[in-house]
Amino acid sequence: MSIIGGANLIITTTESVNGKELEILGVVFGNTVRAKNIGSDIAAGLQNIVGGELKGYSDLLSQSRKEALQRMVEEAEKLNADAVVNIRFTTSQTMAGAAELLAYGTAVKFKRI
Repeated sequence: MSIIGGANLIITTTESVNGKELEILGVVFGNTVRAKNIGSDIAAGLQNIVGGELKGYSDLLSQSRKEALQRMVEEAEKLNADAVVNIRFTTSQTMAGAAELLAYGTAVKFKRI
C-alpha cells in the first residue's frame, strides 16, 4: 500500500484495505499518451546491437506510469475517496511510435462503524 496525493489517499493493488469496510464510489482512470523521440530511437538501435536495457525507453515508461497514476489519484480525490483499490496498469499502441499508459482502479470511501 502507498499513500499518494495531498489527501493521503491509500493506493493498493489488493481488493480491500485491512480493517476497513468499503463503500464503492466507482472506477477511476488516469492515462497519458507518449511518443518516443528520435534520440531514444537512435540510442535504442545501437543498444539493440549489443543488448541490454533500453534506458531511454525505461525512463519514458517510468515517467508515463507516474503521470497516469497521479491523474487517477486526482479523479479519486474529486470523488472524495479515501482509497483506490485493485489498481492496474495497461498499455496500448495508439499509433506508430506512440503508446498510451492507463492506470485504473476502484475509488472507495471507508464506511463509518
